[in-house]
Amino acid sequence: MKLLVQHRTVYRYDERVAHSTQYLRLTPADSARQHVLDWQLGLPARAVRSRDAFGNWLHTLTLDHPHHEILIQANGTVETRDGPAIETDPASPLPYLRHTPLTMPDRAIRQFAAPFAELVGREPATGLEAMLHALLDAMPYLPGRTDATTPAAAAFAAGAGVCQDHAQVYVAACRSLGVPARYVSGYLYAEDQPEVASHAWAEVRIGDDWHGLDPSNGCRADGRYLKLAVGMDYLAACPVRGVRSGGGGE
Repeated sequence: MKLLVQHRTVYRYDERVAHSTQYLRLTPADSARQHVLDWQLGLPARAVRSRDAFGNWLHTLTLDHPHHEILIQANGTVETRDGPAIETDPASPLPYLRHTPLTMPDRAIRQFAAPFAELVGREPATGLEAMLHALLDAMPYLPGRTDATTPAAAAFAAGAGVCQDHAQVYVAACRSLGVPARYVSGYLYAEDQPEVASHAWAEVRIGDDWHGLDPSNGCRADGRYLKLAVGMDYLAACPVRGVRSGGGGE
């Protein structure tokens, strides 16, 4: 599938910002399941490009002059492979067993995951998919209950959330069972929603392969999914994250 992306993020501030730094994970990488045909970033100043600890393309944008607005754009075309999103990776998955403040499983998440432990141990793919569907039943998709700083435990306790929350709760549940799991940010093409915001899902490690699973839609990731970045949680993989001095309301 060939996907055309036109991403636009605009920050506007009530007061003048003296200085700001934005960390952008808005550039997809080539892999066995996606090939970047063309990609450009439109930024108000030159950014420093590097690879972060998880292998994502990272652009660091620093504005050291007064400003009231920041416009960030990304445009490009990516060709994705049809079929389940599975990628072989020889690197050790053990770092993705570590909990973070946003993915720390509390007693409720551990109790939710526990009934799937035996099936996951015997048939990992079947067990992890079963837990995927159970999570959506326990935690329906509902905007407005959470925000970017909500930990997995709080979102699960609220009984509802959006794709970011589903991904973090699922990652927390998988890690509680000893299954390496990571947070994924990117885009999902849907025919009934030609204009969508960024999406989030999870990847779980089975053998030497990472398998993409989408808790919000209760399905495996496939050619409709374009991956931007992976990480331990939202903060490590979100498309845009920054700090500023001044500005007041945003």
